[in-house]
Amino acid sequence: MRHFLDLIDIAPADLRTILDDALAMKAARRGAPLGQADADAPLAGHVLAMIFEKSSTRTRFSFDMAVRQLGGSSIIASSGEMQLGRGETVEDTARVISRYVDAVMIRANDHSDVEAFAAAASVPVINGLTDRSHPCQIMADLMTLEEYGLSLAGARLAWVGDGNNVCSSFIHAAAKFGFTLAIGTPGRYAPEEEDVSIARELGGEILLHDSAEAAVAGADAVIADTFVSMGDSDADERLARLADFAVSADLMAQAKPGAFFLHCLPAHRGEEVDSEVIDGPQSLVFDEAENRLHAQKAILKWCLDRQ
Repeated sequence: MRHFLDLIDIAPADLRTILDDALAMKAARRGAPLGQADADAPLAGHVLAMIFEKSSTRTRFSFDMAVRQLGGSSIIASSGEMQLGRGETVEDTARVISRYVDAVMIRANDHSDVEAFAAAASVPVINGLTDRSHPCQIMADLMTLEEYGLSLAGARLAWVGDGNNVCSSFIHAAAKFGFTLAIGTPGRYAPEEEDVSIARELGGEILLHDSAEAAVAGADAVIADTFVSMGDSDADERLARLADFAVSADLMAQAKPGAFFLHCLPAHRGEEVDSEVIDGPQSLVFDEAENRLHAQKAILKWCLDRQ
């Protein structure tokens, strides 16, 4: 059983296979209508269930199109539309749905619920986002950087802002792909110590800074995310404490010349990033969003052993 829950649990060779497959599939269908299935239709006859506890744009559309392009189909439901929303256990839900579909993608509030679902399921389970991590997003981000010519091994990536779930998955990825991750956060919003420790034990170079300038200095790419995420109840305090970590043109100038800018979207221009950066020539955010589709196709194929 191949689940895709956290990058830290997946072998580097498998992650490399997924990225290579994503790049190859994107190139192979260039110019084709988006609704046209890939020539080999590797998931013909397969059904993906998608369960959402949180609202979604990119995750929902990209996974739905991913399974269609692979020749399969999808069933989409919010947790409130299911008995899960009325008290049925995660485990019972997993056992039942496993008898209807070939794989499940979950976008959940609590990471422990996704882990419990995967433990009870008899089909592959994919983490579409939790409070702890966002592995599918990071695979799309790394694909985008490689697409634009950056060799991940030995690269320096900078994360600035809140040490949130996306940051955690970048920490995991640093240990798997061999890049240095420099993180700039105010102390209160530093990443989880456990993530940093595990990544370092696996050979990942994780640098922690309390200023955005120190993190960004000499970086090949600068990465940001919203200062206030879904479920955060301290918006005013976050915006005040994180204001010095917003990505401006002046901050980008501290990185290497031509450094890329990434953001998983949705973005709040004027908060975590200035418009001139996210809409400027160094920004890859819309290529990054598009590549969610291609990366997730490769993840689905890997989970179902259809490479």
